[in-house]
Amino acid sequence: MPKAARVGLPLQFAVVVTHGFAPRCHSRGGDAGFCSEMRPGLTTSIGQERSSLLSAPARDRTIVCMTLEAYCQTDIGLRRERNEDSFLIDESLGLFLVADGMGGHRGGEVASRLAVESAREVVFRHSKDNRRMMPRQLLAEAYREASHRIFDKARSEGNQELQGMGTTLVCAYRYRNTLYIANVGDSRAYLFSDPYLWQVTEDHSLLNEQLRAGLFSERDIASFGAKNVITRSVGFERDVMCDIVERDVRPGEMILMCSDGLSGLVTDTRIADILRTTSVDQIVSTCINEAKKNGGDDNVTCMLLYARPQEH
Repeated sequence: MPKAARVGLPLQFAVVVTHGFAPRCHSRGGDAGFCSEMRPGLTTSIGQERSSLLSAPARDRTIVCMTLEAYCQTDIGLRRERNEDSFLIDESLGLFLVADGMGGHRGGEVASRLAVESAREVVFRHSKDNRRMMPRQLLAEAYREASHRIFDKARSEGNQELQGMGTTLVCAYRYRNTLYIANVGDSRAYLFSDPYLWQVTEDHSLLNEQLRAGLFSERDIASFGAKNVITRSVGFERDVMCDIVERDVRPGEMILMCSDGLSGLVTDTRIADILRTTSVDQIVSTCINEAKKNGGDDNVTCMLLYARPQEH
């Protein structure tokens, strides 16, 4: 089993200090709770505030030193011939990516690799450009460029193995004191603030659309026959729009990003329990082992970002 990568990023964050804040979700039996919707401290890509955390007055802000640590591990799983997941940790750019490719005999592997390479190239080029875009614009451009390259490669080469390829792509981008989370597909980002777990991203999947439409309940998920059908991907069509949320990072919080090889086999409750009880450097390997214990039907990639408070 490969060891998880670890990257330390010394940063100063402007942390929102609030008093008496209680997230609107529950804890089961005193253990880690979870919510399936974005709630505290998140702002959507169209600027809708989900709570007052991001709009706290300036007097409630303080500077806290912390280190943003990144850990990641990917595994082929137990039933696949190749690993079509890709990931990127670039501490110099503050860019963290997980992609889960699909399509054709080799298409998924090619698509996920192109997605992370293209996104990194866009962010790197932007970092050298004096005409700086705002983070939301930058991430939207990174997703567009990745989708163009994947789509054009499949069309121009006429290679049957690449026809119809595409990929999910979930991204965390650090800009000053804020993490911007972008997503296309059903790879996920979770926020863990002990003892609560929130799914930050929205799944672009047929399953989620059916749930949101009220056509069946969460109790019926196990019997749903099209769990792997996604409704939005990077590269299947030439243009794509990503979802973006943002949040100030606070000491002790964790962001977990993963392919559906984890979220499809390990419940949110169990993920929350792992995050609450496992040492930080063992979380990603524990998550992957849990997915394999539950069948390991797919490739699984797990990335953890941990805002470790710095000692003074």
